[in-house]
Amino acid sequence: MPELPEVEVVRRGLERWVAGRTVAGVEVLHPRAVRRHLAGGEDFADALKGHRFGVARRRGKYLWLPLDDTDASVLGHLGMSGQLLVQPQEALDEKHLRIRVRFTDSDSGSAAGALGTELRFVDQRTFGGLSLHPNTPEGLPDVIAHIARDPLDEAFDDEAFHTALRLRRTTIKRALLDQSLISGVGNIYADEALWRSRVHYERPTAGFTRPRTAELLGHVRDVMNAALAVGGTSFDSLYVNVNGESGYFDRSLDAYGREGEPCKRCGTPIRRRPWMNRSSYFCPRCQRLPRAAS
Repeated sequence: MPELPEVEVVRRGLERWVAGRTVAGVEVLHPRAVRRHLAGGEDFADALKGHRFGVARRRGKYLWLPLDDTDASVLGHLGMSGQLLVQPQEALDEKHLRIRVRFTDSDSGSAAGALGTELRFVDQRTFGGLSLHPNTPEGLPDVIAHIARDPLDEAFDDEAFHTALRLRRTTIKRALLDQSLISGVGNIYADEALWRSRVHYERPTAGFTRPRTAELLGHVRDVMNAALAVGGTSFDSLYVNVNGESGYFDRSLDAYGREGEPCKRCGTPIRRRPWMNRSSYFCPRCQRLPRAAS
């Protein structure tokens, strides 16, 4: 599933090409793409028609498009292979096109240069989708109200995170992937931040001091900002921005996906271990497991 940097890249594309445009019509081409909209595809299409999209927003791995004249938003869930693409109307349909949104393009608020384009949701594995939800007073779709702020959010509270981390009584990678504690961090960027911090993924959170927590958060932010600068991490053609372009932060990874390759600090081969139906990549020399946790 895309993590914060990849979702933010898509959000920025939607802000440029979709915000301010009025929906002329919606085609739902696969029912699974709107399965989270419980009223079904026809209702989803009818509910969007004639409404104008506001500026795209994001919290962690979730992004949404507010409807300017309502208290509702279209929530986009990319899943494992979902793509939100802005394509010329005359472009051939993608093989796995699931939803098409056409615009009137007659509004004065239409994005500059966006005439003649449409928004397409493409999803090969059909784990993602679009759905319409009422907003909370904060302006979030109500189904994601429980999601914590992410570390790039200006309102993220470092001290509250440290306190919650100490009380959670878990291990640090589990905490980083807990979206109710800190959102947007997934397997890739957790491994990268932990490598930069020289912290083993199974280190207990109860032993974290404020300086150690602050250092870790700094590395989380640094690695995410570095990934954002190059369009995110794309290991295959499924993770792309709204123009279909891949990011290339995978060329700069220090730990994730580098099993057997030398650690860039000490030269020790990077190891991979199964972890919660995923994998954890770490340097066994730089990221030693504390004795009490081994």
